[in-house]
Amino acid sequence: MKLAIFDIDNTLIAGDSDVLWGEFLCERNYVDPTSYKSAHKKYYEDYLNGVLDITDFLRFQLKVLGENNMNLLMEWRKDFFEEKIKPVILKKAYLLIDDHRKQGHELLIITATNSFIVEPIATEFRIDNLIACEPELNNQEFTGNFTGIPSYAEGKVERFYAWLKNTGYQVKESWFYSDSHNDIPLMKEVNHPVAVDPDQNLKNEAKKMNWPIITLR
Repeated sequence: MKLAIFDIDNTLIAGDSDVLWGEFLCERNYVDPTSYKSAHKKYYEDYLNGVLDITDFLRFQLKVLGENNMNLLMEWRKDFFEEKIKPVILKKAYLLIDDHRKQGHELLIITATNSFIVEPIATEFRIDNLIACEPELNNQEFTGNFTGIPSYAEGKVERFYAWLKNTGYQVKESWFYSDSHNDIPLMKEVNHPVAVDPDQNLKNEAKKMNWPIITLR
């Protein structure tokens, strides 16, 4: 089996879905805008600098899911996707994914964003295989906690190999497209790592390793 793996944020979309979700919540006053913006800004800076405490961030980010019922959250998510995500989906991302699809490659999205936010994005790209941070459920309602290993940095590698074991797939050739230096651990595990509109640290690594650098912008 040949496998094409895609990051989402700043790779397939021209933005960060975590950040956009926070903006959406603040603009609608679903959270306190002042305190939420301040906290989220610090977490995002940590992410960009490669020092994010993913456990702490998930507790912060998933709190709003635990405080609201599923029906309401699903309405919010529908509006969020239409208002914030659709406008930043990159047309060239569709073409890249379709190129792999036409070659008969299996497709996988792997992201550090939680699955509640990114499920509609995976659906938009018609990709069934999704690895994301998983919010905890109890009686079909979110608890505000998360389960399993967060798919962030080295955690993406762990979750990827667990997924391979669970699916029974035998990978003969693999690609991974990402913008972030946080994904270097997984990029080193595939045959064809591709830096997509990369941050400076990833750009430096790609040049050192002779990885292709492309743009979907």
